[in-house]
Amino acid sequence: MARQRTRRSKEYQAPAPASAAERARSRRSQVRPVAETKAQTGQKRERDGGSRRFVAESVAELKKVDWPGQRQLVSATVVVLIAIFVVGLFLYVSDEAFSRLVRDVLLR
Repeated sequence: MARQRTRRSKEYQAPAPASAAERARSRRSQVRPVAETKAQTGQKRERDGGSRRFVAESVAELKKVDWPGQRQLVSATVVVLIAIFVVGLFLYVSDEAFSRLVRDVLLR
């Protein structure tokens, strides 16, 4: 069954658009500044330590990394070298073709 639209009565009045001041007031009420900065774990963030703490935490994170073994490293290196060779060959062939096209056809 199709639903029919009903017409608005003549007494209907659309709501007035909000003024700029009302829009700004509503935005300010939505934004709540954070009182204290917190870490991702929810703990309070400490401001001391500086660069020494940064280096210590970086070393701790690097110890957690699962470093690749020699076999995985060699195979990844071979894949990269083959990709570099293929792209280099493509660029060389394209450069030669376009330079001959320009030299023989356009600059004839």
